[in-house]
Amino acid sequence: MNLFDVYPLMNVTPVKALGAKLWDDKGDEYLDLYGGHAVISIGHSHPHFNNRLKEQLDLITFYSNSVQIPLQKLLANKLGELSGYREFNLFLCNSGAEANENALKLASFATGKSGFISFSGAFHGRTSGAVVLTDNVKIIAPSNQREDAHILPWGDLSAVKNQLQQGNIAGIIIEGIQGVGGIHIPEPEFLLSISGLAKENGAKLILDEVQSGYGRTGKFFAHQWVEGLVPDLITMAKGMGNGFPIGGVLIHPDFKASYGLLGTTFGGNHLACAAGLAVLEVLERENLMIHAAKMGEFLIQELKNIPGVKEVRGKGLMIGIDLEREAGPVRSELVNKYKIFTGSSAGKHTIRLLPPLNIEMKELSSFLDSLKKILI
Repeated sequence: MNLFDVYPLMNVTPVKALGAKLWDDKGDEYLDLYGGHAVISIGHSHPHFNNRLKEQLDLITFYSNSVQIPLQKLLANKLGELSGYREFNLFLCNSGAEANENALKLASFATGKSGFISFSGAFHGRTSGAVVLTDNVKIIAPSNQREDAHILPWGDLSAVKNQLQQGNIAGIIIEGIQGVGGIHIPEPEFLLSISGLAKENGAKLILDEVQSGYGRTGKFFAHQWVEGLVPDLITMAKGMGNGFPIGGVLIHPDFKASYGLLGTTFGGNHLACAAGLAVLEVLERENLMIHAAKMGEFLIQELKNIPGVKEVRGKGLMIGIDLEREAGPVRSELVNKYKIFTGSSAGKHTIRLLPPLNIEMKELSSFLDSLKKILI
């Protein structure tokens, strides 16, 4: 049997990883500035993370949500403490797409409406509800097409007003910072305005923090840079488990739960919760949000001074670099010649950086030196 060929693959086979470094099957060392799509938040093979999982493996790895799982409550308490959303409730699932799917469902249940608004450049996932709000026609199958899914121009407040006035909008979904779209930060005024419009029109605001959350920007969630913004639903995944599949939805206390409203077989399993707790514990103990902000400030400033760099966007360690040339060949040279992983985006001239939050300055300096050699 062959694998279903849906991914373009680099000719690299990692077999070992530690911190921000990878080693391939030939023994070559690589610097990881992408973290597998922002998944590696606390560094590859972090000792505390590994020990948490090993200890849990010797106890119990899985049982369904039909029994008491105290680890879920421990995770919820720690997440509420670090995020500042203590009064919200947590629904655990397995991925970002699944988190967004459940958030859309909750908004629709609560409002009795079916329509949603997202924005150009958005990426919310590949499942049936999330994909139709993702701005990529190539991944939207005919069976996913819906007339009540509206992808509006990025930052266009009048378009949002007009769509809401037409009725049947259950919610507005927007990324804290657009990831796949090329690291675009929504203006604070725009976020506050759409939050107000949603309330006025009986719709829910969903903040997709799947890629931009978990300390990556220097705040726990990217939207927390906007003072006074409180979403109805916040979705998470990626860095939540440092490589172990886990996702979640933070749910405003105004939403009322009922048995059978949502469900999952694997969500909130023992191993996932152990991984999730380990990540939060390391984030707290090692002050990684502060570190991410500091490293990001250094990196963004240095990148702006490199000839051939047209624009730099981002916060903390979520950074987009627009080049004067196409980014693909530059990324290939970085990985093949200088052994450095970086990420692509929807834009052909953009490189994305999403390194582990405990990346060291000397590692970032190594990347900067390599990028200069290519561009100058």
